[in-house]
Amino acid sequence: MAQQENVIAGRIRNPLKWRDFGDFLKGIFPFKVQKISINAGFTCPNRDGSKGVGGCTYCNNQTFSPHYAADEKSVSQQLDEGIAFFSYKYPQMKYIAYFQAYTNTYMGANVGVQNFEPLQDKYLEALNHPGVVGLIIGTRPDCMPDGLLDELEKMSKTHFLLIEYGVESTDNQTLASINRGHTYEEAVDAIQRTAARGIYCGVHLILGLPGEDREKILSHADKIAQLPVTTVKLHQLQLIRGTKMAKQYIAHPGQFHRYEVDEYIDLCLDFIKRLPESFVIERFVSQSPKELLLLPGWGLKNYEFTARVQKRLNCALK
Repeated sequence: MAQQENVIAGRIRNPLKWRDFGDFLKGIFPFKVQKISINAGFTCPNRDGSKGVGGCTYCNNQTFSPHYAADEKSVSQQLDEGIAFFSYKYPQMKYIAYFQAYTNTYMGANVGVQNFEPLQDKYLEALNHPGVVGLIIGTRPDCMPDGLLDELEKMSKTHFLLIEYGVESTDNQTLASINRGHTYEEAVDAIQRTAARGIYCGVHLILGLPGEDREKILSHADKIAQLPVTTVKLHQLQLIRGTKMAKQYIAHPGQFHRYEVDEYIDLCLDFIKRLPESFVIERFVSQSPKELLLLPGWGLKNYEFTARVQKRLNCALK
């Protein structure tokens, strides 16, 4: 499936509407599609010493790995188990393999930078699985060499493909403080090179990182609005027990702003008002396991939070 070019619409989004990921997929596929998260055993250059050690200060990959996604299982086994979980209710459903955990275009510092076969083998294992119609690949903007993009462009001609970049912030000072290991300029470069190949491109941002006030956060929207982006994932800062950032919070809570639910909804609505209508808003929040979460303790599931956002918009229409 040839990917559509991302052209910035050049107009501000209607503040009472947003284009969600489900609608985006309905415009591409004539059947129901479900993402299945895959942990394919990748690592991260910010953990193995290539870029740094210890990872990002907020990171704990346990927070986004479902029970069937474990790196000791093969890609095929994880897909088998994920499909078994979802197909009971929708037997005709098709699937997108979501390479989610860690950096899914990076095999490790000991693998040659031009040796893309180990990566391609994992992608092709997923695409060859019955019922899988495409891939979403989560990665870092500093881990997308042109040679790999060339191979991914070929895949995008026959299958759905979305590359999701963890940008997290557009402020380099923030990126340095959270030990991210890349700059915003590197993110801009990766996004532009990806979109130039006609590949759908996603951006992930964390709202509420320490040192970023409301205006700084909203400036992220102004910056990414100028980029050839397809999807945007937002989520609130979550402090996960045992991470370096959680320890920083315990030692210096005054450096963090604790958003209450309604305040964060206001922030999200003002954020998306600054984005073009062409952008797909995939989510507003993330939900980490309760036993790992230090804060915020909103007690809301993702769909419950989105319902509150929609209710706020419905009230504005009256």
